[in-house]
Amino acid sequence: MPDVHEFPGHIACDAASRSELVVPLLDKGRVLGVLDLDSPLASRFDDDDRAGCERLVALFLAHQLRWPEAFA
Repeated sequence: MPDVHEFPGHIACDAASRSELVVPLLDKGRVLGVLDLDSPLASRFDDDDRAGCERLVALFLAHQLRWPEAFA
């Protein structure tokens, strides 16, 4: 979200937050959590940031398969 103040349903974790990047952690359709990044700068995150965070989440999920009881 380039500017969270333009999204009417946004719930701010930090009042200084201007932009946000959120990537869900999904396993077989089940939401295990989210990677949620905030920035005080508008338009801070771009497609490269999104792609990198999606790869990071994929690594988290790959390792989750080693210890699924932690997500039970």
